[in-house]
Amino acid sequence: MCKRPGLLLSIFVLCISALIVTFGVVDVELESGSHFGLGLPAQVPLLFATIFAALVGVFYLKQSWGDLEKGMAGAIQVSIQAIIILVLVGCLVGSWIQSGVVATMIYYGLEVMTPRYFYLASLIISVVVALATGCCWTTSSTVGVALIGISAGLGLPLPITAGFVISGAYFGDKISPLSDTTNLAPAVSGSELFDHVRAMMYTTIPTLLITAVIAFMMGDSAQGSDGGRIALIQSMMRAEFNISLWAFIPPMIILVMASAKIPAIPGIVAGIMGSIVLSLVRGSTPFETLEVLFSGYVPEHLGEFAQAATPEAMSSVTGALSQFFTAGSPALGVSAEVFAQVGELLTRLFTRGGMTSMLETICLIVVALSLGGIMEVCGFLDVILEALMRHVKSVTGIIASVLASAFMANVFLSEQYLSIIVPGRMFKRAFDERSWPAGKTGQRKKLAPVMLSRSLEDSGTMTSVLVPWNTCGVYVSSVLGVATLDYLPYCFMNYLNPIVALALTALGLGIIWKDEKVPADEQEEIFIPEAVAVE
Repeated sequence: MCKRPGLLLSIFVLCISALIVTFGVVDVELESGSHFGLGLPAQVPLLFATIFAALVGVFYLKQSWGDLEKGMAGAIQVSIQAIIILVLVGCLVGSWIQSGVVATMIYYGLEVMTPRYFYLASLIISVVVALATGCCWTTSSTVGVALIGISAGLGLPLPITAGFVISGAYFGDKISPLSDTTNLAPAVSGSELFDHVRAMMYTTIPTLLITAVIAFMMGDSAQGSDGGRIALIQSMMRAEFNISLWAFIPPMIILVMASAKIPAIPGIVAGIMGSIVLSLVRGSTPFETLEVLFSGYVPEHLGEFAQAATPEAMSSVTGALSQFFTAGSPALGVSAEVFAQVGELLTRLFTRGGMTSMLETICLIVVALSLGGIMEVCGFLDVILEALMRHVKSVTGIIASVLASAFMANVFLSEQYLSIIVPGRMFKRAFDERSWPAGKTGQRKKLAPVMLSRSLEDSGTMTSVLVPWNTCGVYVSSVLGVATLDYLPYCFMNYLNPIVALALTALGLGIIWKDEKVPADEQEEIFIPEAVAVE
């Protein structure tokens, strides 16, 4: 007979697991010169945190190993679709680079964008694409990759650009009716889809406006590259890729299919097939075209440019590719050192893609979800949520509890969907059955279900990408090539959204009540969620 964990044990397990992961992942140099943390890949400390939680479950709570295995398998099964998408996105990135799609978007982006308005433009472009596709992952792996390349060309910091791309992508993903999470949250809470979308406007639009102002102010002080560096980047890309407006066809295929509400996997496959046809038409062999789907793309000429660190070497490679480096071009007005630096930058940018590039990411997802499955089976999070509800006495308190619980689920369950499902399931009865003082009269009312669904998205959807071992954090850092902790400070939309939501609730703004009135003497007692069922 398995036991139910107590509150102190649940907090202890969460704290120790967090300490294991934090100490394993971070590597901070102290003033004394010593280091805190091991700086390991996140998979390793997550594995040991999983082992620790499993040991507590087996030896103290008397959980059977079979139940723990089922919990881990169930958690992983939730993200099978995400894993399949990861594999396909690896193919998509490799084929888009090989066919010149990414290079073309960067090339023309450098033509029209300026450093001053680049951050704001990145935010707006990401918002529009994510609204159209309903998917922050598709936005990050398509226009996000291109915007990162343009940022590199303009000489702007990549983490800042990544932060605004992510901010825009997650705004669109959260608001779009095409998004999985936008449909999942109302399904869990018992609200209607478009009521849920309207409710989110109260907290999401103000946050977007704040983020846009920040993007404009940061862009106002941005220092970009000179024309010679941009011309050099464009010349190098022309030498490596076939730059043509035809390359916009594969991205348009994905956007059109997303607008037609075609699911993500068929849409990505269609984008891959479009780039394969484009590569074959441009003269690539079938082997070259298909091999990048597995191994990714490795540049040919860009690697030579990266090695040309002397005037003689620079003259040699530009002479061999004279049609791309014409006499008098600003691209030839840079030093050999800058020439090699740009070549190395572009080599890193375009050496990516393929199924193999996603294996490390998939490994991290499997380990992280195994930990989440054990936490779910043992009931550690359920116990903590029960304790929270015993002390909630106000609307602000319950909204704060939902926001905090969704963030905790992102940290300890490592999956965006679970951060909506688990807290949503736990808090639904509280929203359905408990009443709260409304306004100055003190008349008791019940909160509308959209308050729960909105809060789940304000925190669960938005903070998932800020956790390095969460599936969203792993995915976005992988496709953009920027570490999670590097872009985190600049994801203003993501971490300001729950703060704005809580502040508005505390001020009594944007609170949505159920229509029916509740007698003053009804539901006065403190609501306690149902105990976790134990077989």
